[in-house]
Amino acid sequence: MTSVVWFRKDLRLADNKALINASQTTERLLFVFHINPKQLLDKNSLNQAAFFKAVSNFREELIKQGITLNILYGDLETSFKKLKAKVAFTDIYFNVAEQGFGKERDDTMRQFFIKELDVRVHLTQDGYLHGAQDILKKDGHPYQKFTPYFSRWQGKVPQPVITYKLSQQQLIKTDYFPMNLPYLEALTKTKNSAIEQLAFGHTQALVRLTDFIQNQLADYVKNREIPYLDASSHLSRFLRTGEISIREVYQKIAELPASESKDAFIRQLAWRDFYNMVAANHPQAKTVSIKARFDQLAWENDADAFSRWKNGTTGFPLIDAAMRELKTTGFMHNRLRMVVASFLTKDLLIDWRFGEQYFQEQLIDYDSANNIGNWQWVASTGVDSMPYFRIFNPLSQSKKYDAQGIYIKRYVRELNELPVEFIHWPAGMTTAEQKKYNFDLKNDYFLPIIDHNFARKRALDVYKKV
Repeated sequence: MTSVVWFRKDLRLADNKALINASQTTERLLFVFHINPKQLLDKNSLNQAAFFKAVSNFREELIKQGITLNILYGDLETSFKKLKAKVAFTDIYFNVAEQGFGKERDDTMRQFFIKELDVRVHLTQDGYLHGAQDILKKDGHPYQKFTPYFSRWQGKVPQPVITYKLSQQQLIKTDYFPMNLPYLEALTKTKNSAIEQLAFGHTQALVRLTDFIQNQLADYVKNREIPYLDASSHLSRFLRTGEISIREVYQKIAELPASESKDAFIRQLAWRDFYNMVAANHPQAKTVSIKARFDQLAWENDADAFSRWKNGTTGFPLIDAAMRELKTTGFMHNRLRMVVASFLTKDLLIDWRFGEQYFQEQLIDYDSANNIGNWQWVASTGVDSMPYFRIFNPLSQSKKYDAQGIYIKRYVRELNELPVEFIHWPAGMTTAEQKKYNFDLKNDYFLPIIDHNFARKRALDVYKKV
């Protein structure tokens, strides 16, 4: 019996449910990864380049172990028909997607494998501690609020990490599609130096997890909101590619002594499950507001304002620093993701979907369920979202979370010579003060794109109308 293991966002051998199931029940195994043109972004974004660098790294690591990952490319059904013509496989194993494009693909392909190729399909949920249908209300309906969801989540023990041994004798080592490798190589290309310097793979993910536990977790609660401290775990980009399993992360953290920081970090893992559940139950959430009435909002959608937001030239230093970090590195601190999202949707009155799409292009840890959930949360259009009248003040956020301007000066370097009293709001400097510090607001930086107090009142008026 010959089986195919179809890798996607599970780029590892360790604790991989589909692979483990296949290895325990079949005689010969063939590994494949499929590049679907329908899923590719129009341009070679940071997100896309980082993802396919992870795929390429996974393939290279497998080669070192004498294992071949066949790269399929093109129309899905056609690709697997070609594979079946070369290898008479009887079974296929893969870790199923529960929401978004992935779910539609898997539902379609499951029927295709069964009816068209006469192949048995074996599905497993591997990407989350608890699947989208694992934690429901007593009446069987999905939760609309995180707090009661989390209460039940805490009482449900996740599956443990599974260790196993993969036999080399099981593996088919022929590369049937070497002609597709240039497609993979092309998708890894980027001019971004930060992406080029990233390390990938399961070993690197474990190194990151160990470093976080040993050097950052103890002060996680105290430091996680401060952008310049960079106290994030940075595991999100490994989790979105599956270079480390969510169970490996949870188990390492759960084994630690009780602490406030441990609890806070585990809560973040629960949010990840929650948004997967939300996305699974709201399949149109990428394009439709979950609170449908807010699709009637009178957005301004000013193209110039959107461009200034993307490029970090709004005249609000914290906003500009965050957006420049994103454009430079493909990463942004979680606190700042909320602040810039609030600024786009409520100060500039630009539809949250534009911001979500831009984050999809740029974030190297892009996860559709999390990203869509967070954007709808900030825009007050989603499940358990913040009230529409809660609008982040970028100046007060700047003073609270970057008091000395350390983070701002890291990315808005034209402000480096200004003292702390002006770093958060250079637009407040008088002509004499600008002259004293050899600084000209119009020529050396940017005039504020909008008055926040005016913008706040305008947003409240617009939201009230729906």
